Amino acid sequence: MSSPRKPADGFALATMLLLCSIWGMQQVAVKLAAPHVPPLMQMALRSGISALLVGLLCWVRGERLSSRDGTWRPGLLAGALFAAEFLFVGEGLRHTHASHMAVFLYTAPVFAALGLHWLVPSERLRSSQWAGMGVAFAGILLAFGGGWLRGGVSLEVLGGDALGLLAGLAWGATTVVVRVSALSEARPTQTLLYQLVGGFALLLPVALLTGQAGPVSLTGVAWASLLFQGIVVCFASYLVWFWLLRRYLASSLSVFSFMTPLFGVSAGVLVLHERADASFAVGAVLVLTGILVVSAPGLLRPGPPPPRVPHSSHI
Repeated sequence: MSSPRKPADGFALATMLLLCSIWGMQQVAVKLAAPHVPPLMQMALRSGISALLVGLLCWVRGERLSSRDGTWRPGLLAGALFAAEFLFVGEGLRHTHASHMAVFLYTAPVFAALGLHWLVPSERLRSSQWAGMGVAFAGILLAFGGGWLRGGVSLEVLGGDALGLLAGLAWGATTVVVRVSALSEARPTQTLLYQLVGGFALLLPVALLTGQAGPVSLTGVAWASLLFQGIVVCFASYLVWFWLLRRYLASSLSVFSFMTPLFGVSAGVLVLHERADASFAVGAVLVLTGILVVSAPGLLRPGPPPPRVPHSSHI
């Protein structure tokens, strides 16, 4: 029997602050290394690095993959969706700001909640959550259209923003696949390995076919970015996240995870000197508010929390 989870304490909050800062920096790391390694190639390489590390961890633990547990079909689908997500991220970062990508990528909980509403009867959305959906999508419209109508955002940036939104949709779809399939009972390392291997196996050929496999210049910035993404983000932070989920209530941790886009926007402005358009800033606040209302209704009113919208096994 699993041990009971406890509410988040000071240690959990401090750890979540560290994790959110790491997750918020990943788009900035991609942009910094883009002149040396094309973004799509970075997505493929980091998936490969992380897959090797997770595979090694499974070997050390004696964990074995089996085709008899019913996970391989949803695992392949999760891997394909993972690859699609980071295809959109890599392409989007060629055209838009890292701060924009940090916000649009984290619309994933909204799309996951919508999918689960239609597929899982026990996860029907409440009226307050539908209101949160409306707030989030109003924020998306404002973030998209406000700056463009005032002439402050180009069509190229809007195209990159749209790819970021598609990345959030792919991530949300991955969460739904994990929730409604045999992957919901699989080990976290197994679910992550399906996604990482799928990402590497699909993204590398796409990078080669589209001419984005090079030129690669393995400078200090390139190495730092790849190692940060492959080891710190996709491997170490993932393991810490699931360690927290085994010890603390998921609902309390999920609320803290919404700090990630705030760190991402801040890093984009401070590190990359990206301009924070007023319409985008207001729209981002609405998006994050809507996501919070959709994902954490149990914290906004008394009573037992509703079934949790699960996180797919990547950040």
